[in-house]
Amino acid sequence: MSFSVALLLAVGLAMDAFAVSISKGLSSTENHVRLGLRLALTFGIFQSGMTLLGYFAGNSFKSLIESFDHWVAFTLLLIIGGKMVWESFSKEEEEESGGETGIISTKTLLILGVATSIDALAVGISFSVLEVTLLLPVLMIGIVCALFSFSGVFIGKWAGRHLEQQAELFGGVILIAIGFKILWDHLSP
Repeated sequence: MSFSVALLLAVGLAMDAFAVSISKGLSSTENHVRLGLRLALTFGIFQSGMTLLGYFAGNSFKSLIESFDHWVAFTLLLIIGGKMVWESFSKEEEEESGGETGIISTKTLLILGVATSIDALAVGISFSVLEVTLLLPVLMIGIVCALFSFSGVFIGKWAGRHLEQQAELFGGVILIAIGFKILWDHLSP
């Protein structure tokens, strides 16, 4: 696989993680450098790891994942996005009662890691069928995803300062939209 093809593939796979990072940058009160590093590490590892997992699972696993991968990603993003939308409407009550800190939990990070890397699993399966050499594309996928995720947080933080009241609602809508896009891409002819 050529460098340019690996780079284009990595950018394409990183888009979901990038959008999630923007939405988390919009809604989180966590230090933006810390948040960016946490998301970059999580998403980079999950993208590369799921690609490897897909590769090693190979053809025998392909038929099982293809039939429902889009539903898994859709459901996870719908739940997390719906939670963010719900919280955006109850934000005043939380602030008055000392509610959430705005720091993303490890559990949420892991769920987001899985939800944004389902497509990487499918790519890994296709790598096994095509007998692609893994080193370049797997490294490229992880690094590009990490860079996009880190920068997405800063874009989200910047936008959050301009959209303070609607930030969490907007972030949740982004996640739900990504879920529907994944579903649409897999169900449309």
